Amino acid sequence: MGEVAAAPTARRIESLDFIRGCALFGILLMNIVGMGLGPAYDNPTILGGDKGINLQTWYFFNVGFEGTQRALFSILFGAGIILFSSRAEASARSDHADLYFRRQLLLIGFGLFNAWILLWIGDILFYYGVTALFLFAFRKLPARTLLIIGLTAFALGALWSAAEANGKVRQYEAARAAQSVPAAKRSDKQKEAIEKWEESRLAGPPPPAVAAMKRNMTSGYLSAQAELAPIIRHFQSWNIYRFFADFFGMMMIGMALFKFGILTLEARTRTYLAMAVGGYAAGLPMNIYEANLIMANSFSSLGYAKGLITYDFSRLVLTMGHLGLLMLFLKSGILGWFRRAMAAVGRMALTNYLTHSVIALIIFVLLGFWGALERHQLYYIVFSIWIAQLIASPAWLKYFHFGPVEWLWRYLTYLKAPPFRKNRNNAPMVVVPAAAE
Repeated sequence: MGEVAAAPTARRIESLDFIRGCALFGILLMNIVGMGLGPAYDNPTILGGDKGINLQTWYFFNVGFEGTQRALFSILFGAGIILFSSRAEASARSDHADLYFRRQLLLIGFGLFNAWILLWIGDILFYYGVTALFLFAFRKLPARTLLIIGLTAFALGALWSAAEANGKVRQYEAARAAQSVPAAKRSDKQKEAIEKWEESRLAGPPPPAVAAMKRNMTSGYLSAQAELAPIIRHFQSWNIYRFFADFFGMMMIGMALFKFGILTLEARTRTYLAMAVGGYAAGLPMNIYEANLIMANSFSSLGYAKGLITYDFSRLVLTMGHLGLLMLFLKSGILGWFRRAMAAVGRMALTNYLTHSVIALIIFVLLGFWGALERHQLYYIVFSIWIAQLIASPAWLKYFHFGPVEWLWRYLTYLKAPPFRKNRNNAPMVVVPAAAE
């Protein structure tokens, strides 16, 4: 997230800022449902979003964006690791390793704050900070080696997902086989198979649990925090193991793409065109297949399990499609005002990301709108935030070198306050033009 030098004269790479800003906005497209409708994030039948425009909204974003924005953000984070570590080492500072690890530990702290204080259970900063502690040792490997390791790690995570999905399918088949036997003749094992399947058939909590969650989420801050605490504990413990290969793999891929020059517009146009065409040609049909499979199985856990088998591969290639399209846009040099505004959003990614959580906390918890808005209505909030941050970010950076949280992050990393407000004595940042060949 953001440039890594302590001084405001640090050299910017606009393409990274732009893509980071796009990924940040894309993440909000997905996060807003978890923020406002909780367990309905995956399953639109929860809180009544499985008909009409709400179902169409679920389908569109599930096919086009599910999993890809987190992947894109992880790729950018991996690139940032190379950028930060290389610049710190080039500065000839003897404490460059200290700076790196202190930076990641601080990110973990921001993640804890985001989850436990701002009550966003889907926080990614915590996972990024933890995963980055393991990436330092790989930073000097050649791009090809980084790519191989990244793809291998990602494949291991995908195999774990496939194994889970296969286990769910076997559980269903065992229950169905047991149900074909007359009730009076069923063995204890067959009865147990039916009971286990009935307990896990729903993809998400049952209606009484959802109703109780809604009451707790709209009964004040402390009530909401108590409701979410067990979920946060689970996410920030078990999920580190469960999804480590995903984060690690994607970040390694990002490190490789940065060294290949793909993220800095050094690749040929045909490379980005191949990424876009190939990514969409392979990814979209698979995502459509997965979404249709889930709907055909009435949004049950069986449908999600079947879709999970190809999920990781489809989102990886679709992420490459999104990335290729974004880079083609940058190559074109069109809509310079939009490119600059989005790059400003990316430069303030940490501040803007935490702002999303603050806004969600105010609207859904403090004002009591959790579970009250329909799925499609949540996107009015998203688009309003987009517009506000596209205006506010470049306006802020006109007068300040960093976003407020970025400034704090650098202060605590370097243990020295960098200049904050721009003045005649502080030169503006040097930017690498996004349209440069």
